[in-house]
Amino acid sequence: MMHRFIPVRRLFSETKCYLPCQLRRRCFSQVARNEIDNRDDLVRKMPPFDYSPPPYTGPSADEILSKRKEYLSPSMFYFYTKPLNIVDGRMQYLFDDKGRRYLDAFGGIATVCCGHCHPDVVEAIVNQTKRLQHSTVLYLNHAIADFAEALANKLPGNLKVVFFTNSGTEANELAMMIARLYTGCHDIISLRNAYHGNAAATMGATAQSNWKFNVLQGDGENKFIKEDTQLWKNMICQVCLTRKYVHQSGVHHALNPDPYRGFFGSDGEKYAKDVQDLIQFGTSGNVAGFISEAIQGVGGIIELAPGYLPAVYSTIKKAGGLCIADEVQAGFARTGSHFWGFENHGVVPDIVTMAKGIGNGIPLGAVVTTPEIAEVLTRRSYFNTFGGNPVCTSGGLAVLKVIEKEKLQENAFVVGTHLKERLTALKNKYDLIGDVRGRGLMLGVELVTDQKFKTPAKLETIHVMDQMKELGVLVGKGGFYGNVFRITPPLCFTKEDADFLVDAMDYTMEKM
Repeated sequence: MMHRFIPVRRLFSETKCYLPCQLRRRCFSQVARNEIDNRDDLVRKMPPFDYSPPPYTGPSADEILSKRKEYLSPSMFYFYTKPLNIVDGRMQYLFDDKGRRYLDAFGGIATVCCGHCHPDVVEAIVNQTKRLQHSTVLYLNHAIADFAEALANKLPGNLKVVFFTNSGTEANELAMMIARLYTGCHDIISLRNAYHGNAAATMGATAQSNWKFNVLQGDGENKFIKEDTQLWKNMICQVCLTRKYVHQSGVHHALNPDPYRGFFGSDGEKYAKDVQDLIQFGTSGNVAGFISEAIQGVGGIIELAPGYLPAVYSTIKKAGGLCIADEVQAGFARTGSHFWGFENHGVVPDIVTMAKGIGNGIPLGAVVTTPEIAEVLTRRSYFNTFGGNPVCTSGGLAVLKVIEKEKLQENAFVVGTHLKERLTALKNKYDLIGDVRGRGLMLGVELVTDQKFKTPAKLETIHVMDQMKELGVLVGKGGFYGNVFRITPPLCFTKEDADFLVDAMDYTMEKM
């Protein structure tokens, strides 16, 4: 039976009661007690966990929030009406300043893969920090070489040369520069709804207005075109006259192969034709490269339509370009069936970028490519002060060992399959859920107020998210409209954890 719901914005305005006042108070009081009892029963069903954090003696949430407002950037936002003060973490659980335990189904934005404070990873980082925290890659140290070898062995083909960075943004910036240098072309093709970072080139490749500032995007070749030049007078539109410049990013955004909202549904090859059209009618006929995620993370856990990547990779190759796989979120066993997201599509890229799960929470990223392509950086001096430092690479190597030792890829597949099945059953129960998608432990649940028109349920998403937090479950949200739950927990997530998450979502939606 499909459950209909009253939108949050109407929930209280349209609710009426015609009982006498005294009886009404008694009825509502009883309902409230039953609600609390039912909620407490559900909270008690959180899977047991053998760890209690030490008492917290630091500043209160209000004090921290006050300091954030005074000393940190106003661009920093936070989840929930009443933000959480998280002070401790172990494996798939987080603890607040009161000692309350929460099931972490967000994993620090798909970053914590082995589990919070995994003892093997912590030990590797602490031991290396005690011995040598930082020197420079100008000296030899085994940590960076050992990790580069282990990482290269996880990749197919001739992807053997590693450049270490500190983040996914840095990795994608470097990958795009390498593609431009290697091909001698400037044009990059990205996807609409993509997110690849927030620096110059990566902001150009990103294709959501939420994440793009009105600044020059692309690379150092962007130029100001002055208002008094003939070129300006010929090119500029009336809207841009007030801005005094035009963007020349060299990035073209193709139709997003979104099976749920896309025009062609799940027909990947039809979407791929748009890339061919962009090359023919928007470039010289040759391009530097194509960059995409296998599953768009920030964009709302959107898995590219089947058949899309093989067709696009073929088109890009014919245009002389390189194919860049952004594995910042989908990599490191998260999709379960494969170690890398692109492997689910049967393609081998020329360049792979990665971050987040690579270090289980430490600042670490990487670009991996072939020896031939890597040579382009010898034309000048390329250097990254902190990229490949001993502490981070020791932690990264420990992450790879834990994934193998604890069979986390297999666990992501088994638990992820179970979780997706349960979420799909929930979709069949509530018309609030428009779509359930993703692979392994990278899943998305999109909420809509109308199944036919797929109207984003923005307020309802915030409400459900807040109520799930009260029940002890933390999920993320994303998508252009902010109406998609991003479920990307640590890969040590269990079936019992998955059941508790779905039960909390079910309980919350049933009460709407």
